[in-house]
Amino acid sequence: MGSSLCVDDIAGMVQDERVHRDVYASPDVFELEMERIFGRTWLLLGHDSQIPKPGDYFTTQMGRQPVIAVRQNDGSVRVLFNRCAHRGPMLCSLLKGSVSEFICPYHGWVYGLDGKLTSVPMPAGYPPAQSPQANGLGMIPVPRLEVYRGFIFASLAATGQSLKTFLGPVISSIDDLVDRAPDGEVEIGGGIGRHVYNGNWKFMLENHLDGLHPRYVHASSVAAANEQDDARATDGAGEVAVRQMRQNGAPNDLWEKIGLWTAPNGHGFLADYHDDEKLVKLSDDPLHVEYRRRMEARYGAERTREILTIMRWNTIIFPNVSFMSQFGQLRILRPVSVDRSVVETYVFRLKGAPEEMFQLSIAFANIVNGAGSPVLTDDLEVYERMQTGLHTDGNPWIDYARGYGRDVDTGDGMRRGGSGTSEIAVRNQFAAWRDYMTAESVEDAGGTAQ
Repeated sequence: MGSSLCVDDIAGMVQDERVHRDVYASPDVFELEMERIFGRTWLLLGHDSQIPKPGDYFTTQMGRQPVIAVRQNDGSVRVLFNRCAHRGPMLCSLLKGSVSEFICPYHGWVYGLDGKLTSVPMPAGYPPAQSPQANGLGMIPVPRLEVYRGFIFASLAATGQSLKTFLGPVISSIDDLVDRAPDGEVEIGGGIGRHVYNGNWKFMLENHLDGLHPRYVHASSVAAANEQDDARATDGAGEVAVRQMRQNGAPNDLWEKIGLWTAPNGHGFLADYHDDEKLVKLSDDPLHVEYRRRMEARYGAERTREILTIMRWNTIIFPNVSFMSQFGQLRILRPVSVDRSVVETYVFRLKGAPEEMFQLSIAFANIVNGAGSPVLTDDLEVYERMQTGLHTDGNPWIDYARGYGRDVDTGDGMRRGGSGTSEIAVRNQFAAWRDYMTAESVEDAGGTAQ
């Protein structure tokens, strides 16, 4: 299905300080997003620790394209379109598994882990010139694939920016996550959480770099945390979660002082938020003392302090990733329709760190980022109210002027909001959105920053 929109239609929807509500509510806009954003940019699919052995695979989608990420016999990763070359059925319907080959459930065509066709039933039934193997039929790999520090990125476009150019300065946030592991590697553990919300996919990315909303959206969880008896507070993740919820209710002047940076291609991050020593793993708690000892054994004392005093909160990799490097939490966003989105939540184990730290990360995810948590549910409620409200009559424009004119270049390819509650991140995401959506070719897209 294509879109009837033209370049001028799209360009007029994004202005310096506002956007038209159709960017969230129009099915035609969504169709073009599937083609020009999710069909062209680099998308994070998952992590190579999900497929540790040859034949291990997981399935996902790139835009509307079903794909399979599978570990090869030589240890490399390949991403293949999840489609039989014969009559077109999806080969894998499970979310994950382990196989020695892929077999089509319709007519029994067999493919190797690399996607090459290895056999077909009753091959004599095909004329020699029409032999499937002679015609080179097989599962098709996605056009581009790169793995950076275990993170599997792919693109449906055969050409375009390299992954490192696409990531730009925010590649340092991935480094921040992985560098926190004493053994220099992370792995996904504890399963993958999934939830759906009835709202546009862009809401989540905007929200995760929004410094003004926490004390209002999360007022109920802040109130619950404030009612907690400190003398009876649980240790570990429970205590950290209570502190997190209380900090969401901090005065506005604290939020004004938060660091908020944006980068080309719609990326950005919040930083300089948590100065609590327990949150940045620098306390005298015995668990963190042991963790710091292991870090220093690998990196040395000075480098360890450099790593552990980086205080980034949320990082956004536009258009489908949000993660918290301090806490090993990551979310991958998959749009389903203009008003429906799927979010997958991952928690990482820091290899070489005490196992209890991973258990605390799992508990933290459930308390703060889980679908049944007192925090995420606040956000989901607002996303759905926004989607409903956008269809009401009245002003068709959405205002993003907060902080406009106060943002500054930092000299490193990034811009910083004049305050922590600036809406620079949304303006930056829409600058990239407009760039992608109006570019007639892949080569013309990417690189814009606000």
